[in-house]
Amino acid sequence: MDRTLAPGARRGSVRVPPSKSRMQRLLLCAALGEKTTLLRCGEVCGDVAAMIGCLRALGAGIGARPGGLLVTPLHAADVPAPDTVRELPCGESGAVLRFLLPVAGAMGVRAVFHRAGRLSERPIEPLAGQLRAHGMTVRESGAELYCEGKLLAGDYEIGGDVSSQFLSGLLFALPLLDVPSTLRVTGTLGSAPYVAMTEDALRLSHVPFEENGGLYRIPGGGRFSPPAELDAEGDWSAAAVFLCMGALSPSGICVTGLDLNSRQGDRAVLELLERFGAVTERGAESVTVRRGALRGCAVDASQTPDLVPVLAALAVCAGGETRIENAARLRCKESDRLASVSAMLGALGADVTETPDGLVIRGRGGLAGGIAEAAGDHRVAMAAAVAACGCRGSVTVRGAECVEKSFPSFWEELACLSM
Repeated sequence: MDRTLAPGARRGSVRVPPSKSRMQRLLLCAALGEKTTLLRCGEVCGDVAAMIGCLRALGAGIGARPGGLLVTPLHAADVPAPDTVRELPCGESGAVLRFLLPVAGAMGVRAVFHRAGRLSERPIEPLAGQLRAHGMTVRESGAELYCEGKLLAGDYEIGGDVSSQFLSGLLFALPLLDVPSTLRVTGTLGSAPYVAMTEDALRLSHVPFEENGGLYRIPGGGRFSPPAELDAEGDWSAAAVFLCMGALSPSGICVTGLDLNSRQGDRAVLELLERFGAVTERGAESVTVRRGALRGCAVDASQTPDLVPVLAALAVCAGGETRIENAARLRCKESDRLASVSAMLGALGADVTETPDGLVIRGRGGLAGGIAEAAGDHRVAMAAAVAACGCRGSVTVRGAECVEKSFPSFWEELACLSM
């Protein structure tokens, strides 16, 4: 589906959808719990729908209720016959695959994960190696990933430089085992705020663990006991799109439904926008951003990689050079995100150079417009919408439907803003 956007700044107010990262974690905790839980939330995006589908396949009951989702737990004791294979359609969600692969082992179920898009190209090692070393069989066949065997407690070690989701998956699984385990994180942990979100979900569910200097001690025999009602806070990754648009608007854009004390890493967009020269104003549950004297700056993306596309789209409209570094992991997303962002912005008239781990952007104060290829990547499609706010001509986004993965109502919300 193509979507043609008029050029120029937007203004108005937007309420963001619930955080898909928080929803995925809370849904999993609720499904592993002992009592029914209501997750209060708004729209369900593609990645959250994938988590729901897989949890249902594992035995949880998840149904729509006014204002949210009612989750009836699965129970590890309800293990099917040995020859039963659970079919787990994880779509393109790396979090669903990497969270549920060790959880399936902790439950002792046989499963096949059906991977769509580029998910089968995204790393599964060294997580799979750790699972094999502790009792599981994990093998890949094309787009399918098969697992079986009971995960065993013990001493685990995982590198922090490939995906924080490997660590999160083990943190969800190891408490389900009967005896204690340890989990050591080696190297530098990237995307650490996402691990903090996992830790928060575990604490909220009264799951015991200790962490000291990258070593987790997990007692085992834990029970997930989340509250009867949970809230899915607003998504800072989605908010960042509109806040970057606000930085290109003299009148500004207000984003509501946000927790300004959130553990979501992409809350850092506020400090980054201020470094670019944008004017920010914080409210109780809202943020307003408007244009200032925009200038390029250096961006370390190691902890906030999802911000790279929208910050790059902003940077092309700023003065001077912006250098984005420590973003190599973006090459293994729904697209090679460094290449696809560079190509998309270049097609609109930007001066962008790829580096092995980032982008160098020489701002021109604005763009010509043209055709933007989303490359099947929701973050790239939304970055094109940011870029349109700084264009002189219209922007046609090809493959615009890919926003369903994280923000199904994005185009409708964009259309509600004034020019």
